[in-house]
Amino acid sequence: MPRRRPAWLLSLTQQGSKPPMFLKFRSSDGLIIGTISLAVFTDMFLYGVIVPVIPFALEERSHVTHDRVQYWVSVLIAIYGAALLAFSPICGWLADHSSSRRTPLLLGLVALLGATVMLHIGSKIGILIVARILQGVSAAVVWVVGLALLADTVPQNRLAQSMGYLSLGMSLGILIAPLLGGVVYEKGGYGAVFAMAYALVGLDIILRLLLVEKKVAARWDPEAEERVREINDSRTGIQKQPKETNGAATVVTDPEKGTSETTTPAPSDPITTEPLPERTRDRLPPVISLLYSRRLLSALFCSLIQAALMTSFDSVLTLRAAEIFHWRSTGAALLFLPIVIPTFIAPLFGYMSDRWGGRYLATFGFVLACAPFVCLRFVEENTIRDKVLICTLLALIGFSLAMTFPPFMAEISGIVEAKERKMLAMGGKGYGKGGAYAQAYALFNVAFAGGCMIGPLLAGFVADKSWSTMAWVLGLLDGVTAIPAFLFLGGWFFEKA
Repeated sequence: MPRRRPAWLLSLTQQGSKPPMFLKFRSSDGLIIGTISLAVFTDMFLYGVIVPVIPFALEERSHVTHDRVQYWVSVLIAIYGAALLAFSPICGWLADHSSSRRTPLLLGLVALLGATVMLHIGSKIGILIVARILQGVSAAVVWVVGLALLADTVPQNRLAQSMGYLSLGMSLGILIAPLLGGVVYEKGGYGAVFAMAYALVGLDIILRLLLVEKKVAARWDPEAEERVREINDSRTGIQKQPKETNGAATVVTDPEKGTSETTTPAPSDPITTEPLPERTRDRLPPVISLLYSRRLLSALFCSLIQAALMTSFDSVLTLRAAEIFHWRSTGAALLFLPIVIPTFIAPLFGYMSDRWGGRYLATFGFVLACAPFVCLRFVEENTIRDKVLICTLLALIGFSLAMTFPPFMAEISGIVEAKERKMLAMGGKGYGKGGAYAQAYALFNVAFAGGCMIGPLLAGFVADKSWSTMAWVLGLLDGVTAIPAFLFLGGWFFEKA
């Protein structure tokens, strides 16, 4: 006779006919957003905590010669991005065909914990490479499934502000981790760094076990049921047109152009319910058909460059501080602080994007960051002036790039909704019950991963030859990215609804 599971375990695994304990709290927007933000923070923290540590650990633990440290630092950082890129589409497809977003999030923790243990106890280069691959797999799960869960939870008109909290978690994780990693490594050693990591993973496990999805809570909570209905209606609203329009106009959104077409049947023509012919592209797998959208391609390109610019410092800033200012890990880690502080206002930028649109905010962010990137070339000597200069420039870069992230993440969800409406209007089946949010965010993840892979390699290899040239390259890359952000974010600029 099978043993009956205890009530608390039934509650945590969301089984049985009774509502889980503390249902309203566990399915609240705040807990869901907070859990996903912490998951992103944890992933980024464990990605970045070894940034100021690894150059010294490679020499002291792995016995890598000094002239090969820069090479292996860049490679180990880029491997994470490569694994994230490779596994994101797989995670997206699985998430959209899974009945639960929560289960994959828990499985991602297993990979993350395994990677943390390997980084802690491993000293061989091969073990470090495998650990970074596992970190990339975990990140693919967190980003793809977490962002899809957020799109399932928050209506589109408030999504950018919620993405701002994720942006805050990402930026804090990726930038405060080197700060803490450097300080703790110098004061407490390698084991103390990973004690922080284990504590953070433990907190992440607790929150992910507590989380209850809105669609699960809808079985017992009328408010959650109403929210699920609201989001579904927003996604497939065009499907609910009346059978007789009596000459009324129908608005169909074109997600590729970001425009709307208004069509009115002639009064003398009989009203027909026969749908327009479905396009061949709409019968392709969602992860492929989405790529026909110019809006999406632009958002993906901007996301790739934004990630590349943010992660470019990971492979060069610690070594530059050691070379110019003769700082070890603690001093080098403090240089990441000016980039971290501006990210606290990312939710405000998300709110601004929800209210006024993300086109101008993201464009202004890229334009504003261009000059500080170029001016990094003037940091050349061990003087107070140069130390103040680099801190000021890094703060301006952090503030500027914080403007760009929430609009891109909200844009992905908006494109999926717009494309599905048009597919339904043309007689198609849309993206089915599971939708395509996870696959769309998988594409975003691929772009983000590409940036995480390109940024450290580009900055590291160019800075190895010339710090001044690296500053020019990053500044030029940042400035050019403002063009597609202005022209396509929210739709083609010159074609209005």
